[in-house]
Amino acid sequence: MTAQSKPTKLSPVTIPADSAPHPSHFHPDSRAAWARLGTALIIGSLGSVGMWSVVVVITAVQAEFGATRAAASLAFTCAMLGFGAGGVGMGKVSDRFGIVPAIGIGTVALAVGYIGAGYSTALWQFNAMHFAVGLGAAATFGPLMAEASHWFEKYRGLAVTIAASGNYVAGTFWPTIVERGTAYAGWRTTHIVIGIGCSLLMVVVVAILRWQIGDEKIRSHENAPPPQVDLRLSTNSLTALLGIASIGCCVAMAMPQVHIVAYCGDLGYGVARGAEMLSLMLAFGIISRIGSGFLADRIGGLRTLLVGSLAQGVALLFYVFFDSLTSLYIISAMFGLFQGGIVPSYAIIVRESMPAREAGTRVGIVIFASVIGMSFGGWVSGLIFDSTGSYAAAFINGLAWNAVNLTIVISLLLRARRRMVLTPQT
Repeated sequence: MTAQSKPTKLSPVTIPADSAPHPSHFHPDSRAAWARLGTALIIGSLGSVGMWSVVVVITAVQAEFGATRAAASLAFTCAMLGFGAGGVGMGKVSDRFGIVPAIGIGTVALAVGYIGAGYSTALWQFNAMHFAVGLGAAATFGPLMAEASHWFEKYRGLAVTIAASGNYVAGTFWPTIVERGTAYAGWRTTHIVIGIGCSLLMVVVVAILRWQIGDEKIRSHENAPPPQVDLRLSTNSLTALLGIASIGCCVAMAMPQVHIVAYCGDLGYGVARGAEMLSLMLAFGIISRIGSGFLADRIGGLRTLLVGSLAQGVALLFYVFFDSLTSLYIISAMFGLFQGGIVPSYAIIVRESMPAREAGTRVGIVIFASVIGMSFGGWVSGLIFDSTGSYAAAFINGLAWNAVNLTIVISLLLRARRRMVLTPQT
């Protein structure tokens, strides 16, 4: 369908009220928008420490408390559950009150979680504190992606993936810092220092974001453009399908991300090599995330998700057949390069196909589903290891879940059609 040279009427598609133009000093895609995005990236890089620290200390915590690998992995599960619940809760806070209060709440939760984990005297206490750690980290991920989507129109896909890249920027330097801190001062002191230091830094950077936003009284989504893609599904049905798809891809994603450090230790390469591989994986994930943003601005979120999911499956297959030190470095870099754009693609799909006024909440729900997948994937991979003494079956389990994701994405692509909004010509 194309616009005629002299259209006589508008398209029947109704533009949501929340996207109607309002007077404002802020304009999408402006220099001010890019400045906000840079601040958001710094916030995400600090707050996302909660996603990666526990991966590095699993074996140390397991040894101190005399636990199984699966029991020690529950700390990651708790962090992911907190991350998921926080994504929904902080998304609602952001939709109603703005992004700054949401991140402020997250900063407090992060401090409580890390300091509490450092003082824990039993494994269940350490695990419980990681729910608060995940809750705090959540405020710097899903809500920031949704918020960034309102600051841009032409470069929305790129902006969302840059905001999401804070998570992977954190993954490039935090694992090594945590590993060195644990080796030098122990995991308890390292957690306490992170809780105090990160929270203070985040207060400073959030204050900068508050200054950049200024005295605007309207919520950013009130100026956002309308949905562009019609999937011929209700908002709830689409949210449910995206949630199931994200569970599938993230169960697959969790195996290398959660267990690569322990895997290298078991193979005799040492946990330091595993931490380096995790950092390498996430560094290449930054490239993938930003690249997927460029791709999404050209082919859309759904097709970008399909590309990422297919590539992730290929990388998992390589893990099954190769375990030399050199090959693991190469495959870890490849895995990061292939899968980094998957999770931000869901936020892009939400903004392409759902009303802007619901973006924070809907993105939070889908991210919640993804962290259920990550938490389950991290735990079940440890359980498979305990049962078989090897991670080979865990990689195969990840491939099966990745196939579930691919099936849903392909079915949604078959339903998709572009939503054209015509404007009167003069």
